[in-house]
Amino acid sequence: MFGSIGMPELIIIFVIALIIFGPRKLPELGKSLGKSLAEFKKASNELRNTLEEEIRIEEQKTETVKQTPPAAGTATSTPHHVEEPAVDHSHSA
Repeated sequence: MFGSIGMPELIIIFVIALIIFGPRKLPELGKSLGKSLAEFKKASNELRNTLEEEIRIEEQKTETVKQTPPAAGTATSTPHHVEEPAVDHSHSA
């Protein structure tokens, strides 16, 4: 859960927190930290769900566009300008 933080590191953090905040404030601090973590997890889950929903909607739109045939009489690609090769008439025989 904590990545590379092991048991010795957690004990050191707990002892430092106990020294700084005292035994009376520590339970209150733990409770508020737990609430903050729960709120952060909830917000990140909501954000992930929202992003996944938006991606799903965009994929559905893309699939709908791919499946829709082009309108009758509409060319799929039209050249904008076709240049004729230049002919040099100055060297006539």
